[in-house]
Amino acid sequence: MTLKFYKYQGTGNDFILADNRTNQYSSLTTDQIRRLCDRRFGIGADGLMLLNQKAGYDFEMKYFNADGREGSMCGNGGRCITKFAYHLGIHRIDYKFIAVDGDHEAEIDPDGIVSLKMKDVDKIRRFHSDFILNTGSPHYIKPVNEVMDIDVYKKGRDIRYSKDFEAEGINVNFVEQVTDDKIIVRTYERGVEDETYSCGTGVTAAALVYYHNENGFNDVEVKTLGGTLTVEFDRMGEEKYANIWLCGPAEKVFEGEVVVK
Repeated sequence: MTLKFYKYQGTGNDFILADNRTNQYSSLTTDQIRRLCDRRFGIGADGLMLLNQKAGYDFEMKYFNADGREGSMCGNGGRCITKFAYHLGIHRIDYKFIAVDGDHEAEIDPDGIVSLKMKDVDKIRRFHSDFILNTGSPHYIKPVNEVMDIDVYKKGRDIRYSKDFEAEGINVNFVEQVTDDKIIVRTYERGVEDETYSCGTGVTAAALVYYHNENGFNDVEVKTLGGTLTVEFDRMGEEKYANIWLCGPAEKVFEGEVVVK
């Protein structure tokens, strides 16, 4: 099989994308996807996505982790596949697509910033002195000082493979508060099993944990290793968050063809 692929990145979170509207790539195996994502022997990426045809939607997003297995929702992936859809000629003012966690909306502004509407969050759970919530993917939020000095791989892996989370896995975010409306986030991602330059669902989770007040609407700036994202949301009650939007750049890096064996 010859795969026509496109490489995209959103604040350093990088993906292999393919136009699968005629189902020509639906037979890709877990091992093939893993090899394609390998940074030494393949194209190299944090994950692979197929853009599928879906009745009633502009497209379907099918996401696979770098280990080759189908993953949960990926926020930066959702923003990248929206820009990919635009480049394929699917031009909309407001996009509507479906992913593993349900329906999503997206917009592209004149400067190329892609805004993705995330799923509502009904609960943030305390876990010792940390927090757990699901923003389309499960996330562990650990407040820290001097986040740039943290060994994210070791400490993140220790939590991800601890007895509480080993079976299902969890993404681990280390978060430093900089000002009242700015945080820095570093993330260890399950499926990649390493630190990534950015994690959209993790950034969203961190913003919800750190910024909730009685004013309702919030606008949070989040710095990652790969760049800056913004999270906007409404607080609907003590623990419910809605109208959550993840906003930031998404760009094509290159495109090419590869023979998949």
